[in-house]
Amino acid sequence: MTDHYKGSFFGRRVGKPLKDRQTRLIEDFLPTIAVDPTTQTPQDLKSLFGPEVEQVWLEIGFGGSEHLMHRARQNPAIGFIGVEPFQSGMAKAVASVHDEGLKNVRLYDDDATKLLDWMPAQCLDGVYQLYPDPWPKKKHWKRRFVNQVNLTRIARALKVGCQYRFASDIDTYVDWTLAHCWQHPSFEWLAERPHDWREPWDGWPGTRYERKAIREGRIGRYLSFERLPDGQTDL
Repeated sequence: MTDHYKGSFFGRRVGKPLKDRQTRLIEDFLPTIAVDPTTQTPQDLKSLFGPEVEQVWLEIGFGGSEHLMHRARQNPAIGFIGVEPFQSGMAKAVASVHDEGLKNVRLYDDDATKLLDWMPAQCLDGVYQLYPDPWPKKKHWKRRFVNQVNLTRIARALKVGCQYRFASDIDTYVDWTLAHCWQHPSFEWLAERPHDWREPWDGWPGTRYERKAIREGRIGRYLSFERLPDGQTDL
């Protein structure tokens, strides 16, 4: 099985029809806060925000945007780029940014690989991937976002010494991610004791997917990987 999957890493993009207000915000407001990887790559991602932003973090697949919005509210000096191809999740995020007047959020509604390839090297101060679709059937494992090619994409964009953080309640995907990051020369798992991967990170607000997992008797695992200085590779 190859690690370079040429299809999408997400399933359907459209669910229930959007309400009229959601449609208007998607059409009129989203373009004002959207990241466009068809434009020229900026020298510094902070230029996408404003002078008050000191760091930039990326969340790949923000779902209902609970975590993304919480982090943005709590950290006005950090610019957050959220990626979510699913239309209803994007609509929720757009409404929150608009209604709360959040200035430190930018959004992208397509495949995260396109965005990562567009970003300048060593531009991100952190990357989150929280409760992603586990693609539980073995024949679909090639669609899991975590693979050697995408880890190289993340490593290129992530600053040395900064973290890639991954959370899942699916044991096979946790093991999969640990194995792939173990094999990749740019990442080191930071856990030193069970608490480090059994408990979420400081300031964790929870997500709807985590709550669903708890209701169904599954336990989340929270993995932190440091970007090493000697593993930088190019695609």
